[in-house]
Amino acid sequence: MSKSTDLGLLALRLGFGAAAASHGAQKLLGWFGGYGIEGTGGFFESVGFTPGKRNATLAGVAEMGGGLAVALGLGTGPAGAALTGNMVVASSFHGFEKFYAADGGPELPLAYAAVGTALTLTGAGRYSLDAVTGHVLDKPWMRAVAYVGAVGAAAAVIVARRNELANRPAPEVVSETTIDEAESPNDPS
Repeated sequence: MSKSTDLGLLALRLGFGAAAASHGAQKLLGWFGGYGIEGTGGFFESVGFTPGKRNATLAGVAEMGGGLAVALGLGTGPAGAALTGNMVVASSFHGFEKFYAADGGPELPLAYAAVGTALTLTGAGRYSLDAVTGHVLDKPWMRAVAYVGAVGAAAAVIVARRNELANRPAPEVVSETTIDEAESPNDPS
């Protein structure tokens, strides 16, 4: 690789890794305006990722641990694969009716998944702990196994969520008549 390619990988790893790690810290620790395991777990549970705390913990570890590893360039291929799998699951939550994040679409998690995949394929480059350690945690076979495992795990989580949502009772529907007949605490009459 050329020096400019290695510098580009370093910049990509630092920016992407820091963003992913901070997103994970929101889930795990409640930092940066996050809700921690309790809050994130409750939300995950409400949208079908059950059990919520376990899924919040796994997502947080993939993001924070994977992000830190990517930023440092240590085990970059497997860490990129973990982030890819996590973002595939996040993309499935957002749905595909609309694409852009501003409309609630999967644009951002898909972009993160693409970066994770690119780093899984390329590795960290010359300016990394992987290079310093002789790629002891970033062998080509490790990348392949991690990627297949991450995509398989993502598929399992997505299927489990779909099954959970399919087995939930339908929400109660309140008719307009019931609303009109209800007394409002602010009603002056």
